Amino acid sequence: MNKIINGNEIKEKKLKEYKEIIKSINDKLTLAVIQVGNDPASDIYIKNKEKTCKEVGINFKHLKYESIKEEELISKIKQLNIDKSVTGILVQLPLPDSINKEKVINAIDPLKDVDGLSKTNIDKLNNNEEGLIPCTALGVIEILKHLNIDLKNKSVAVMGRSMLVGYPVSKLLEYEEANVNVCHSKTINTKDITQKADILIVAIGKSKLVDSSFVKDGAVVIDVGINRDNGKLTGDCDFDDIYDKCLYITPVPGGVGPLTITMLINNVIKAYKLQNK
Repeated sequence: MNKIINGNEIKEKKLKEYKEIIKSINDKLTLAVIQVGNDPASDIYIKNKEKTCKEVGINFKHLKYESIKEEELISKIKQLNIDKSVTGILVQLPLPDSINKEKVINAIDPLKDVDGLSKTNIDKLNNNEEGLIPCTALGVIEILKHLNIDLKNKSVAVMGRSMLVGYPVSKLLEYEEANVNVCHSKTINTKDITQKADILIVAIGKSKLVDSSFVKDGAVVIDVGINRDNGKLTGDCDFDDIYDKCLYITPVPGGVGPLTITMLINNVIKAYKLQNK
C-alpha cells in the first residue's frame, strides 16, 4: 500500500472540477494580487498563482510596488473593492515592517478576501457562518476528504495555532465533529497528546522537529511545514523516521503545498458566488 499522499494528484482532480464550474459562469473571474517589495519567495508563489489561474480560466492582475506608503496601499485596495470586474483580492505576505499587516488585510472587502484572513472572515469561521476560509486549512481538509476519512469522533492533534493554518484547521475539524487538541509552544505534554491522535497535523515551521516518537501507530500525518534546510525543502516532520509507523503521510514538497493554490481557486469561485447571492 502506498502511504504517500500525492497532493499534485488531488490538485489536478480538483482543478478539473473548478475549470468546469468557471466555464459555466457567465462573468469573467479576476484575481488581483498585490505585492510590495522584492521577496524572492513571494515572486515564486505569485508566478505559481498566475499559472494556476490561467490554467482554469481566471484573469490574473498583479500589482507590484517596490515601495508604497500604508495609506496609499489601503487606497489601492479600496479601489479594487469597488471595481466590479475584480472577484478576489490577495495581499502577498510578508509586507515590509513599515506597513501594518492587520490594517491592510482588514481593508479588503470580506467578500473579496480570498485569503480568508480579515477579521470579518475569521469571525464567520468562529461562528460557523459562511465566509472565506484560509486556503491551506481548506487544503488539509480536502486531503482528509480525499482519503475518505470519517472525521466524526476522530482524535486529532494540531501542532501550531497560526491564523493561516493551525487555528482555522482546528475550527473546521471541530465542525466535522472531530475531537481536536491544539498544541503550541507553551503546551507542556505535547507528546502525550500527539501519541493518542488518529490524525496529526503539524504546522510549526521547524524543520524535522516531529519524529516517530510523536506519532501513534497507524496515524495519518499531515505535514504543513515548508522549511529550507541546507538548500533543501523540508517539512516539520522527519518523513523517513515516521514513514513505517503511520498509515498515510504528506511529503514536502508535493503534499499540502499544491492544495493551497487549489483552494485559492476554490475561494475565488466562492467569492464570486457570495458577491452574487
